[in-house]
Amino acid sequence: MTVAPRRWLARLAATAGLLVTVVVLLIAPATPASAHAVLQSSSPAASAVVPSGPAEVVLTFSESVRKVPGKIRVVAPDGSRADRGEPRFDGATVTIPVDPAGERGTYLVSFRVISADSHPVSGAFTYSVGAPSTPPVDSGDDSRANPVVGNAVKVARFLGYAGLVLLIGPALVLAALWPRRLSRRGPARLAWTGLGLVAVATLADLWLQVPYTAGGGLFDVTGEGFGSVFGSAFGAAHLVRLGLLAASAFLLRPLLARPTGRSDAIILAVLGGAALLTWPLAGHPAASPAPAVSVVVDAVHLGSMAVWLGGLLMLGGFLLRQADERELGAILPIWSRWAALAVSALLLAGTVQALIEVATLDALFGTTYGRLLLAKIGLFALVIAVAAYSRHLVRRRTAAQRPAPVRRAVLVELVVTVVVLGLSATLVQTTPARTAVAEPAGTQAGLFTTTLSSPLFSMQVELDPAERGNNSLHLYAYTKDNRPQPVVEWRATAALPSAGIEPIEIPLLPLTDNHAYGDVSLPAAGDWQLRVTARTSDIDQATVTATVPIR
Repeated sequence: MTVAPRRWLARLAATAGLLVTVVVLLIAPATPASAHAVLQSSSPAASAVVPSGPAEVVLTFSESVRKVPGKIRVVAPDGSRADRGEPRFDGATVTIPVDPAGERGTYLVSFRVISADSHPVSGAFTYSVGAPSTPPVDSGDDSRANPVVGNAVKVARFLGYAGLVLLIGPALVLAALWPRRLSRRGPARLAWTGLGLVAVATLADLWLQVPYTAGGGLFDVTGEGFGSVFGSAFGAAHLVRLGLLAASAFLLRPLLARPTGRSDAIILAVLGGAALLTWPLAGHPAASPAPAVSVVVDAVHLGSMAVWLGGLLMLGGFLLRQADERELGAILPIWSRWAALAVSALLLAGTVQALIEVATLDALFGTTYGRLLLAKIGLFALVIAVAAYSRHLVRRRTAAQRPAPVRRAVLVELVVTVVVLGLSATLVQTTPARTAVAEPAGTQAGLFTTTLSSPLFSMQVELDPAERGNNSLHLYAYTKDNRPQPVVEWRATAALPSAGIEPIEIPLLPLTDNHAYGDVSLPAAGDWQLRVTARTSDIDQATVTATVPIR
């Protein structure tokens, strides 16, 4: 078969692959835009005491969530299951049928769901029927995060990024900058290695997503779990990526072997751009407050990184060693302009990403995501400084005669950017800063509530609005068998030792024999120490304490 028919077949195969991926995108289930979901409210409310058993427990999240099979439970005070039937999912609302004729006491609600950015969200809270009791333990909960799986996910993401660098850099340099007299064997091997790494990382992502979302070990996978992953936007994006990789392989082979036509290069660039979009479509950007902007910006960020780092790898590993002075004199100025453009795109895209994912200075400095981003910015600034030095050498037109200084600068850039890639792989698995600073699950906005235990009684504490300034305090006392406990005398204090605030006496007014009310002004934010003493007879009394976060 001649070269022309082979190229025609390669283009046909690439076009067919692109059409298949478009069809997959069209038939993939639509998922509403959201982020790491946060439990905003529940009915019954966390730590609430209700007079009779509810027929259902309703969880309301900040964003839409999806089901993890078998990972939502309501446990009765005796440790048995109180939920009846499968929970119903309706966007951000999850409704759990519950036996309303259950016993009195404290119930435990545990949940694990999947947010729209493919990350699992888990938590638990209690409510009580009639009166509080010792909270039960969910002995059937095997959905705790597995550190081996979590680390494997990060490794797979890193390998995917590394594969992009090894694939895009050689392909771009061979298509536009490679001297005809030099052998293409080394860069071609590098590109095929990159393609293989991206494919392996994509398959690993699909496998690991099952135990990552459901909990369990590396091999705790089921057909139902795979079905859930493949039916999600995460699974669709990865299947599309595999299709685009297969289509690209047909055009990549002639490009790596010999100089190719412009039309083949354009088709390959289109396939590569479409493949880059699958990374943000399967992660945080697709679930951000501005998904369209975030997806495009993240793809630009990822592509610019691959062009820059992949070009540096080709420059330091091949061209600076094999090209002669005349060839370097033609190549280095062009590469310098490309690098400047890639760095500018990185800076712009990174700034937009930070504004969307972080949003506030408190989130930047007060969350894990924000601190990782600061570390990435610091390393990136170091790389920019080294790149500026390299560009200075090129502009002096001495790099072609003495490539050693440029080679050393390129080596430094490569080492630091590998660390940046590692941070990026961790960032995509970290809760975005804008979500991390949201109201914690299990607490109602403007209300602190908890149940405290002593040898004599249990006490429900409610402080509203749990903010600086005037607050209302309600105290409810119960016996060990979950009945109202009469209290002869109440005393309460609040202190903030970290700010040097000594205990403040809280005047309390008994409203019933087991319920007291008081007003207190808390002048500063921080973790206040609340201390409550209740005397139940002439000789019996007990003290309970709680740490109350005041905003």
